[in-house]
Amino acid sequence: MSNLSYQGSELELFEKAENWKAYYQNLIKDYLGREVLEVGAGMGATTRMLCSQKQTRWLCLEPDPAMGDRLKSLIANHELPSNSQVKVGVVADLQPEETFDTIIYIDVLEHIDNDREELKTSCSHLNPGGFLVVLSPAHQSLYTPFDEAIGHHRRYNKHTLSAVIPESLERIELKYLDSVGAIASLGNRFVLKSNLPSARQLAVWDKLMIPLSRVVDPLLGYRAGKSIIGVWRKSIPPGIAV
Repeated sequence: MSNLSYQGSELELFEKAENWKAYYQNLIKDYLGREVLEVGAGMGATTRMLCSQKQTRWLCLEPDPAMGDRLKSLIANHELPSNSQVKVGVVADLQPEETFDTIIYIDVLEHIDNDREELKTSCSHLNPGGFLVVLSPAHQSLYTPFDEAIGHHRRYNKHTLSAVIPESLERIELKYLDSVGAIASLGNRFVLKSNLPSARQLAVWDKLMIPLSRVVDPLLGYRAGKSIIGVWRKSIPPGIAV
């Protein structure tokens, strides 16, 4: 069974990164089908941003019981969409008949020790023609005490992320994001060596650097950045209608 844990207070900090969330939302919204599995739903920030009336079911899979209870309270209080549901556990706890049009890992896969087995298991619950979406920190050279403090096992590049994707999936998108933020990460890696960015640093990054990155990234062909985002599509067996 996979073991996913959150350490520290990074979820509270990044929950306020509205520009960053809007950036990657725009890149993945077209891949969100009617039935969505969100692995590692945390505090519900991703659910709140991405889940819409387009979905008939949005399952928040969360291994932390306390966070699972919080998610349930948010739904009951109408702070999360009514079509969202909560299951406390990991992908190995899903029933075989539970399948989805889209499975998303938003800043989650890097927390999971055996990422290859995790994706093999989760994609067995992906419908033919369905999409796997992964957003993670990029470049092991940018690994800092902050990564270690919050339980990151690794950062990815295009090769290492592609290597853990099941062979039954076809790559649709694979690109780096936040080229401007990568410069700040290098500064932290070699100068500041901070375990946790301050609220002020996060605000500067989100309000100033992310808007710049949204301009610069496409000019660079999405070849540089401190995050990596990928979308893969599960192949459709011959004779299967979707």
